[in-house]
Order: sequence, then C-alpha cells, then structure tokens
Amino acid sequence: MRFFTGGYTADMDGSATGIGTLLAGGADDALAGGPLGFAGDAVATGGSPSWIAWHPTRDVLYAALEADGAVQAFARTGEASFTRLGGPVAAGALTCHVAVAPDGASLLAACWGDGRIVRMTLDAAGRPGSPALAPAAVDPYAEPDLAAALAAGEGVGAVDLTAAADLSRLLSPREQLLAEDAGITRALGEQLFSRGQGEAGGATAEGTSSESEPDARVSRTHQSAYLPGGVIATTDMGLDLVRFWRDAATGLRAIGQVVLPRGSGPRHMRWHPSGHLYVITELSREVFVLAPEDSGAWRIVAGTPLAAGLLDDDTAAELAASRDGEFLYAGVRGSNTIAALRVRGDGSELQPVALVESGVNWPRHHVVVRDTLLVAGQLGDEVASLGLDPRTGVPGTVRHRTAVPAPTCLLPAR
Repeated sequence: MRFFTGGYTADMDGSATGIGTLLAGGADDALAGGPLGFAGDAVATGGSPSWIAWHPTRDVLYAALEADGAVQAFARTGEASFTRLGGPVAAGALTCHVAVAPDGASLLAACWGDGRIVRMTLDAAGRPGSPALAPAAVDPYAEPDLAAALAAGEGVGAVDLTAAADLSRLLSPREQLLAEDAGITRALGEQLFSRGQGEAGGATAEGTSSESEPDARVSRTHQSAYLPGGVIATTDMGLDLVRFWRDAATGLRAIGQVVLPRGSGPRHMRWHPSGHLYVITELSREVFVLAPEDSGAWRIVAGTPLAAGLLDDDTAAELAASRDGEFLYAGVRGSNTIAALRVRGDGSELQPVALVESGVNWPRHHVVVRDTLLVAGQLGDEVASLGLDPRTGVPGTVRHRTAVPAPTCLLPAR
C-alpha cells in the first residue's frame, strides 16, 4: 500500500526535502501490515509540507507549507510523482493544516502562528486563489461578553485578503457595541488590523513563542474539519475554542463556538458516525465529546483524560478512529505513547483502555488502516507500524519500521 508523507524541511529544522512516498508491503496491497520502505520524494517542495490533503475528485494534492505561511497545489503526473500547479498562495504565519471542501470548490488553511483561518477558492483545475480571512477569534476568558455573542452565532463576515483592510467590516454592530461596553474597541481593532496586515503575532514555530508576557494568550488555529450538513469546525489551541461556521459566497460565516477549559489547548478533531465530534486537547491531554442541540448550537457532553500515567510535559497530537468507530487512538509526544479509548453507548461516552509504546520518537501523526496503525515519528525520522487487536482494539508491539525524514503527516494514496 502506498502513502504520501508530509514533513519538516530545513526551514523547520527537519531533514525532509519534499512530499515523500512510503510503501507498506506492495504498492497495490489493500492492507498496510507488510514491511515498510521509503521510496524517496514524490515531489520536491522547497519548503515544509507539514500537512497534505487530497482534492476530493481530481488528482491534486495540497500542502500547507508551514514556514512559508502558504498553500501550494501539486498536480499528479504519475503513480508517485507530482508537479506544481500554480504558485503558492499566502495564508498566514505557520500554516499548519489544510482541509478541502467535499465539493472541491474551496479549501481552508489553518495558521498556528497568527490564528488565521483562510478560505481559498479552487478553480476547475484545482488551483487555489482568492484568499479570504475568516473573522478573528476572541479570548473567551478575557472578553466573556463578546465571546458569548460569538457563541450565540452573532458572527462577522470574511475579509478579502486581496483588498485593503477595512476594520469597519470586521465587527458587526452588535459586536461593536459589546466591545465598546467592555472598553476593548481599540485593542480588538489593533488585533484585527495586525492580522489583516499578516503579522505573525510573535510566533517562531509550532509549540514555541516569543511573546514577552508569560501569560499572554493568542489565537493559534490548528485544524479545520468539514462536518455533515455543511457545518465546518475549527480548533483554536491558544484560546481554547472550537468554532463553528457555514460557508457563504463571500467566505466563512460564524454560527457559534464552544469554550473548552482554560489552558486545555484543543488541537485536532475526529467526527464520529454517532453524530459526535471528538476533540483532543494538546496541553491537558484529554478528549472532549461535543454534540449539536436541536437549535444547532454545540455543547460539551463529556470528557476524559487520555490515560493514567502520562507525564506533566507530555503533549497530545493526532486523534484517529478504528474502522468500525469502536476505538479512538491518541498520539502523545514526550512519553511517546499511544492511548487507546473505547467508544461507549450512543457515542457520547469514552473509556480509556490502554496506554502503549508508540515505537517512535515524537508521534506527530498516525493513521489507521484496518488492522494496522502507522505512526510518524517526527524527531526520530521514522515511521513504524503496530498491529491492532481485533477484539480489544489495543495496539501491539512494532511490526515494522523504516527511516522517513522528519515525517509530520501520513496520507493514503489513491
């Protein structure tokens, strides 16, 4: 089975040189349990393709070039070869994730460095363009009144990044009134203006910051996800938010948000067929269960630590589900482990069942392929495969491993 790998290149202190090709057994195998091998680059990127994603219908791959703060499209030219499709499109500081709309008409770029969420349209060939900035997040713990209005869906419109900044379009009348009542109009305006001008907000790399205030809280968008029914969810790791949107002709329209515990750091999400959204928190090492109410508003219905025995400086990374949706697998960096959790009842209950060695250093990303868990070890420059017990769901010991330069993302080929 063939996979493509994202990774960190020299501009992010990594050893990758582009989007790589990983083989698990034979290239045409339906399972991923065979010996692993790295087959070199499918395309040189000239920057760090830390996250990669497919167009839903075309042979086009999109890469978040993290250090460049841009999205680059690549058109497939062979089974394991690509070429650039147009030039890079600027998004924001430390662009770490890209998600493509199910209809193939647009994509979303998430920027860890400055908290931006940027929507780009896709032309008939799949080439991205016309970036539009979604409304900025507000710290719910610093500005509870304004955050409450946003949670109720009183959102603001998108901003065309190709046009001159116009702060009057960034706040609705209701939000302007709330901001004035809270005495924060000027500070919020300065924050929005700086984002409109593309400042990085003091970030230097994912997980580090140059902010002078030790308690400073800044927006750190990490992932976007398209959910059924046209709803879009995004995580803000810096402000402890999961924000919800709908796509409109002019960009994203905010419809609500859920506030997670302060300092939890929501990172990635996993949609479950039960209708629940599972959110893994990088800093508190938990999984929260979110569900929509009849009104369309979302709320927290449950939450659990990933496992007992984690280290204080551990950080959670990816969250994946088993093929049948019965188990979740969470990567934990630091102790370099995988936490397994069982989905109970109607999907609203999660039960930690095991904590096992990941077999790699710094498990940044992992994917489930039937009875196999493939884990990308970013700092160990390798990928390992672990078998999954079909009865208990618990990962076993390492089956195979191979050297892969600074892997940060694993994407099954098609």
